[in-house]
Amino acid sequence: MRMVAVVLAGGAGQRFGAALPKQLLALGGKTLVEHCVAAFGSAPGVDEILVVMARGYAEQVKAMLAEGGYRKVSAVIEGGATRADSTRAALAALAGHAGAADGGCGCGVLLHDAARPLVDQRIIADCVAALAVHRAVGVAVPSSDTIVVTENGMMRSMPTRETLQRCQTPQCFRLGVIARAHELAAADPGFIPTDDCGVVLRYLPGVDVHVVPGSERNVKITYPHDLAVAEALLRAASRAPGRPA
Repeated sequence: MRMVAVVLAGGAGQRFGAALPKQLLALGGKTLVEHCVAAFGSAPGVDEILVVMARGYAEQVKAMLAEGGYRKVSAVIEGGATRADSTRAALAALAGHAGAADGGCGCGVLLHDAARPLVDQRIIADCVAALAVHRAVGVAVPSSDTIVVTENGMMRSMPTRETLQRCQTPQCFRLGVIARAHELAAADPGFIPTDDCGVVLRYLPGVDVHVVPGSERNVKITYPHDLAVAEALLRAASRAPGRPA
């Protein structure tokens, strides 16, 4: 099965508050999107990388990645107004892929948020291996906090913490599975997806989503203090000889 990593960098990063899309912010001398592309480019199980970039920045990023020598990058395309729109743009770009000919079973898609620049090789390898067996694969870490359900400023319920995990990316699927799930979601105007595993769980309930252990190091850059955390993690990793990137 051919494995295609899709780096989703289409968001504007409004919560971060920077002038540039946060995916183009520097972390340890490289942009966030470059860190992601480098990680998947170093993964033996990944054959190809598709980058979905915020509108108006695709050509700039295409030139940057070409200059950086990231040979697995097959295309840089523009995303949409929402994360779901960017995912659908990627799926449309992959519709003519060789692996799509048999209903998408010959192509695995690893959808990864560019806001998670420290994804490691163990997670990627585990996802690739799991996708060879399962039709859908998610990455998650156990929640160390107690989670409560609130309504109108009041606690309503407290789910058992042992059953709760926090989702990360990549989220991985056979191409035909995720394409069909998003096709059904697009026909439902009342549903606003923020997570691809959630789309599959809602619209393809017969498809089990296998869980691969994530990492606390696989942080998401949402606010400025998250970038400081990522910088500290990157420095710590550079001081640990033999530790995988």
